[in-house]
Amino acid sequence: MRDAVFERGALVTRPTAAAGLGMALGWLGVGLGLASLLMPRRMASSAGLPGRTRTLRAIGLRELATGAGILLRPHKPGWLWSRVAGDAMDLGLLAAAGRRSRDNRVALASALVAGITVLDLLAAYDNQRMARAGRREEPGAIRVRKSLNINRTPDECYRFWRNFENFPSFMQHVDEVQTIDATRSHWKVRAPLGRHVEWNAELSSDVPSQQLGWRTLEGAGIEHSGVVRFSPGIGGRGTRVQVDLAYRAPLGKAGAQMAKLFGEEPSQQIEEDLRRFKQLIETGEIPTTTGQPSGQRSLVGRIVHKGLPG
Repeated sequence: MRDAVFERGALVTRPTAAAGLGMALGWLGVGLGLASLLMPRRMASSAGLPGRTRTLRAIGLRELATGAGILLRPHKPGWLWSRVAGDAMDLGLLAAAGRRSRDNRVALASALVAGITVLDLLAAYDNQRMARAGRREEPGAIRVRKSLNINRTPDECYRFWRNFENFPSFMQHVDEVQTIDATRSHWKVRAPLGRHVEWNAELSSDVPSQQLGWRTLEGAGIEHSGVVRFSPGIGGRGTRVQVDLAYRAPLGKAGAQMAKLFGEEPSQQIEEDLRRFKQLIETGEIPTTTGQPSGQRSLVGRIVHKGLPG
C-alpha cells in the first residue's frame, strides 16, 4: 500500500504505484465512456461487435459513472469493485460473441479487457486495504464518522493536518502536540472535570494529499485509532474532509452517553473541530465570542470547564 524510505534521516511514507493506479483507471473509464457514447458504431466495430451500438452506449454510461466515482471519491473501494463487476460482464459478452464468430477483433478485445480486469482487481484490493488502514476493528469499539466540505485543495488540507502541532489551533480540547519523530507524537488533551489526558500516537498510513491514519500506542488512557481522508469535492471544487474514528470509551457505551451530556463525546468534538478547521484554513482565523457579554454558565458548565469546586 505504501513504501517507507529514509530521506535525510527521516522516515517518509509514499504511496506505491498500486495506490495511484485507481486514479489512472478512473480516467481510463471516463475516456472509454465518452468514446462509447460519442462513437458507439466505431467502438462496436473495433471490438468485433457490429450492430451492438445500444450495448456500447450502455457500457459507455457505466464506464463514465464508475470513472467519475473513482475520481471524485478515490477512497471509496466500491467504485473500483464496480469496475471489476463491469469487466466480468464485458468478458461474458465477448465470450458469447467469440462463440458465434472467429473474428480476431473479438479475441483482441477479450485480451485487452482481461488485462484491464487484472489491473482493476489489484487497484480495488489495494484501495480496500488503504481504506482500512489507520483503524482497528475491535469488539466493543465505538465508531464515529464526520465529514465537511472545505474550500481548499486536498494538498493544502493534507499539509495542514500533517503538521500535528497545528492541531491546538482548531481542536478545542487539544492543549499540545509534540512531534517525537517522523511517525510518532505526544498528545496532551483536556478531559471532563478539569482533568488532562496524555498519550503517544503513531502514524499508521500517510498518503500525501489523500489520507492520514493514526493509532494510539500501548499505555494510552483512551485507546483509539482513525483516519482522515482528503478527496476532491463535487465537480472538483474544494475538498471533502472525512474523519473516521474508532475508540473505547470508559464504561463503554454508557460512558459515551454520559460524556455526550457534558459535550465531551468525540462525535461532538470532531464535528466542532471540523467547522473550526474550515474557518481557519479558509479565512485564516476562527471567530470567537471572547470579550462579548454572556449569561452566567450553569453549574454543569462551570464544572466541565473549571473542574469540581473546592
